[in-house]
Amino acid sequence: MDLSIIIPIYNEQENIAAMAERLDAAMATLDRAWEVIYVNDGSTDDSAAMLDAVAAANPRVRVVQFRRNFGQTAAMMAGIDHARGEILVPMDGDLQNDPADIAALLAKIDEGYDVVSGWRKNRQDAWLTRVLPSRCANMLISWISGVHLRDYGCSLKAYRREVIQGVKLYGEMHRFIPIYANWQGAKVAEIPVNHHPRTAGTSKYGLNRTIKVLLDLIVVKFLVSYSQKPIYVFGGFGLLSMLSAVLTFGVMLFYKLQPKDVPNTWHKDFVETPLPSLVIMFFLMGFISILMGLIAELVMRTYYESQNKPTYVVERRVNFDDGEGEGAAPGAGSGG
Repeated sequence: MDLSIIIPIYNEQENIAAMAERLDAAMATLDRAWEVIYVNDGSTDDSAAMLDAVAAANPRVRVVQFRRNFGQTAAMMAGIDHARGEILVPMDGDLQNDPADIAALLAKIDEGYDVVSGWRKNRQDAWLTRVLPSRCANMLISWISGVHLRDYGCSLKAYRREVIQGVKLYGEMHRFIPIYANWQGAKVAEIPVNHHPRTAGTSKYGLNRTIKVLLDLIVVKFLVSYSQKPIYVFGGFGLLSMLSAVLTFGVMLFYKLQPKDVPNTWHKDFVETPLPSLVIMFFLMGFISILMGLIAELVMRTYYESQNKPTYVVERRVNFDDGEGEGAAPGAGSGG
């Protein structure tokens, strides 16, 4: 199987038939073996029945039905888990993404890229509630992650299977797959794609989604930069808190040692200021943070060593006999 197209569906009964028709027309122009996986994310309308009908009419169509609504990221993860293609192309099921753009994504993949992200250059959404928050979020994500894309929110992307093999997605993290892939050394590109206004159904996105994305970004930054050395975060914060305790203690002594009987002096007894409480608070925060960092280090070592998880990824090997370096096979690595 060359290509797997993954389409999460949630209450899109008005768009399913048109989506299947446009997808068939777009795929007819490609000389590739393909499949499409619809993931019904607990729809409460007639989406499930319509997907069953589309699958009955086309053997290339496969359907995964959720028992309830788990969210777009979970649906995307299910599609990835069930896909058989060497190239995975997720897209939205609301007809705002254009199936005709899949050919351009694949052409860019054929140039040697591992991830190709769509850029909705002429986005057909409300500017104030959708476009502006998205642009701000994209700039922030690019700055923090170091992977500069203009449209992280565009679902239409193409991935080589090996760059997302083993990636587990939670929350709203499906949009951060290019960051995970870049973390593994993948080559990432971005191309303009079409974007159509929604003509049927209702949007499932809102401003609250932007807040969730920003919180998930903090998690991604931590995982990318500190997942193998969490002590750097907890220990750094702990040392900073202890330094604050020392400085606060110094200010406290400064006030205490000022002459008491001289007019206009800065003398203050310990009980006259909140500084002693601040010293204790900063010290305890620092001590607890360092202990948490040590616990996190133990957890990470257990994670890697008990499961023999690799801490590196090998792209290929030269002049190795078959079976030599068992734990260092291409795409894997030996723990420790």
